[in-house]
Amino acid sequence: MITFVLPFPPSMNTYWRNLNGRTLLSAKGRKYKNDVAYAVYEQLKKKPVPITGNVAVKIEFYPPNNIRRDMDNCFKALFDSLTTAKVWCDDSQIKRIEAKWCEPTKNGSTIISILTLED
Repeated sequence: MITFVLPFPPSMNTYWRNLNGRTLLSAKGRKYKNDVAYAVYEQLKKKPVPITGNVAVKIEFYPPNNIRRDMDNCFKALFDSLTTAKVWCDDSQIKRIEAKWCEPTKNGSTIISILTLED
């Protein structure tokens, strides 16, 4: 099992932008992806070797404040960013998710534990 402490994901409402009929990753989305990759590399002290098998994830969301949020709104940015950081090949490898809200913390954070599943 591997565990990462990552930034709190942006809302999907701010993750994407529509520009002239095209849907693009917003500046906030690009920053989040970069921040996640940096955190992964920093915690591993190297670039990861992508996990190739199926995985289960356990996630603890520590929001930056008490604003009401939909939990499912947090998964996409988190999983896409871990794919970009090459933690796994693709987030379709996730076969089980356990997630919970935790107490708000300054600036927010996310703790994700990734367990490789045996076939």
